[in-house]
Amino acid sequence: MSIEIKNISKHFGNFAALDNVSLEVRPGELLALLGPSGSGKTTLLRIIAGLEFADPGSGHILFDGAEVTHVSAAARQVGFAFQHYALFRHMTVFENVAFGLRVRSRRLRPSEASIRERVNGLLKLVQLEHLGKRFPSQLSGGQRQRVALARALAVEPKVLLLDEPFGALDAQVRKELRRWLRELHEKVHLTSIFVTHDQDEALEVANRVVVMNEGRIEQIGTPDEVYDRPASPFVYNFLGSVNLFHGRIHDGQVHLGETIFPMPGHQPVADADVPAVAYVRPHEIRVLDAPNGAANLPAVIRHVRSAGPLVRLELERADGGGRFAAELTREESRGVRLEPGAQVFVELKNLRVFGEDYSI
Repeated sequence: MSIEIKNISKHFGNFAALDNVSLEVRPGELLALLGPSGSGKTTLLRIIAGLEFADPGSGHILFDGAEVTHVSAAARQVGFAFQHYALFRHMTVFENVAFGLRVRSRRLRPSEASIRERVNGLLKLVQLEHLGKRFPSQLSGGQRQRVALARALAVEPKVLLLDEPFGALDAQVRKELRRWLRELHEKVHLTSIFVTHDQDEALEVANRVVVMNEGRIEQIGTPDEVYDRPASPFVYNFLGSVNLFHGRIHDGQVHLGETIFPMPGHQPVADADVPAVAYVRPHEIRVLDAPNGAANLPAVIRHVRSAGPLVRLELERADGGGRFAAELTREESRGVRLEPGAQVFVELKNLRVFGEDYSI
């Protein structure tokens, strides 16, 4: 099923939770709504589900081209899984999954044999077929979340919506469930949208990522697109570690102290002499003992941490422009004198420049 959101706004008093948001969700894709607290991602998910309604006259929600803007949540045939599971403690795992089928009207309710067949099939799908007789209190957090997803799938929804599905779990369990959710989606191919503030989660699991901020969409793209080609300073800051190098733009080039860097392929920026900020991720910095003929920024190493597969450096610009971080592989670090106080030269790869000062 495709979902189309057209010009949706939502206010809570004077607070604009959503500001004229438009979005298309492709049939069968797994889409992540990613952003910090207060960015509007959960509000948008609830409006898609029919648990909230947009401001009167603000826009439209369409499922496969059909208007559902004012349709109730029950009539939208949406499966919804929450962060805190919301399982019935007095019911077994089997009965929790069967609940949505049993409470249907007699005319729509499947036979008992059909219910058992569907529930057992779903428990096998979520790898819990051996736990059907247990109660939620006897399960781990990861197992409870899988029961909640099975219950959402039991009613054969047209869309699956997940609100911070792994937010209540510890880091290791979250990592395991990310892989499991991706594999589950490949089996069911159900149009799915999940909300998260965890960048790694969104980039690892989703087909496409919608980055939200202050009720608006900053960027939509594949995980590679939003990470490697951020559309705004906000996206750059929010998706992983980044260094900010303050300088100036002049004649289509960025000047960082006495070092001049070209800006090929960047968004148009005025040629006038204006303040600028260059964004570079730590792993996109090459550290050298001596200049190599390219644009190299002089720096001094202040701290070295070499535990694990990466060598992490804290450096300080020689022109007094502040400190920044670099991450080198063990192979990249060989042959370079990496010790506190050493004078080095850095090459900034994949540098991206914005003509305004911005940080979170």
